[in-house]
Amino acid sequence: MTRPPSRPVTRLRDIAPAYRLFFVDQFGVLRDSQAAYPGAIEALRQLRAEGRKVVIVSNSGKRSAPNEERMERLGFERASWDLFLSSGEVAWRMLAARPASERPKRCLILARDGDVSPIEGLGIAVAESAAEADLVLIAGSEAPDRTLADYQALLEPAAARKVPALCINPDMTMLVAGGTAFGAGRIARLYATLGGPVTWIGKPYPEIYRSARAIVGLDGPALGIGDSVEHDIAGAKGVGADAALVLAGIHAGEEDLEAVYLKEGARPDHVLERFVW
Repeated sequence: MTRPPSRPVTRLRDIAPAYRLFFVDQFGVLRDSQAAYPGAIEALRQLRAEGRKVVIVSNSGKRSAPNEERMERLGFERASWDLFLSSGEVAWRMLAARPASERPKRCLILARDGDVSPIEGLGIAVAESAAEADLVLIAGSEAPDRTLADYQALLEPAAARKVPALCINPDMTMLVAGGTAFGAGRIARLYATLGGPVTWIGKPYPEIYRSARAIVGLDGPALGIGDSVEHDIAGAKGVGADAALVLAGIHAGEEDLEAVYLKEGARPDHVLERFVW
């Protein structure tokens, strides 16, 4: 479509009529780590009221259900979306599709709060260390409490044995209180440099979008809305959807977005100051 406007579009209603399906990011668009953004609850509700299909597509390493429960606690209504699909959910479905005999036996999980939902009910034990793991699941970063050097020391025994890793949260940067920190994607990149094989699940990789379309059963014009050029904008453009960048997340205060577009090789079709109707 067209190049982004010279000044941000301030209302979602200006662009919504052109699309049937919306891939909406969670963190940095609808909410931060503490609360819903002003106007986001109503904007999501209004999209559904207009008859649009809404899929919340998140790089959360947790499965969809705990994400939806958190959204409800923040005041969002489940009726405001047709599907919530997290990268953790996609990973669980991929592992569940394997015969039980072909699933890993012991999994080392890296997560912020000890979440093990991506392997629940699959007969996979939690490994106590990288030395005994036959799968590494990179679901979250504990930065700034842990450094990349801490993660390197933790993961080297698994990387040396070429233990496969699933990165189910490809975000390189995450929002934390007071700013940003390195995300799970940086840990996965580190693991790859140590020689460990990594499979990436989530935005900008196409499988999560394909899974979402298959579940909702809808083709036609789609718009991806997110706050990350690297993940949300590149991901949407990579599967043939249009993209809208929201400036309330990790690019808030960015002085040279053109440089970001060039670096990531992706340019949004629209720019929104916030996710408001």
